[in-house]
Amino acid sequence: MSTNRGFIQVYYGDGKGKTTAALGLAVRATGQGLKVLFLQFFKKNLTGELISLQYLPRITLYQFGSGKFILNRQWQDEDYQEFLMGWEMAKRALHTEDYDLLIMDEFLYAFTYQMLSWDDFFQELNTRKQKIEVIITGRKVIPQLLDYADLVTNMVLIKHPYQQGIPARKGIEY
Repeated sequence: MSTNRGFIQVYYGDGKGKTTAALGLAVRATGQGLKVLFLQFFKKNLTGELISLQYLPRITLYQFGSGKFILNRQWQDEDYQEFLMGWEMAKRALHTEDYDLLIMDEFLYAFTYQMLSWDDFFQELNTRKQKIEVIITGRKVIPQLLDYADLVTNMVLIKHPYQQGIPARKGIEY
């Protein structure tokens, strides 16, 4: 395996820290002069970490989501249109030299919601510019991506204050 090519990294699971890990890598990358495209799927809320990113050079951020929860995999047309806009941007980034690191946060829901097939996704990943590093996050991962990825981290939930009814805290969970 050549270190001249970008790796595919997957952070998944029910535990806290997937987006945080991806953001940490974005911060590290910009500190070394790399250009980062951070695409957040199925979300439309401005969190503390996303506000902070605007102060860092070489990070471009976009969110794609309706702002509504998708219950029981019953997504609406607006959810799908938002996903497609983000997916088109990701595909362009995969095939240009514009970015060194592409983060597709919460992207794994595209498979959960059956908005994207593995074959279509694999085609784009497999023909990408080899230098681009790709980070993919979400709760549930498909077996094909586990096999294909270079680095896989499963964030396992052991205990969380939310389980005791404590809501997300400003500056800590959002």
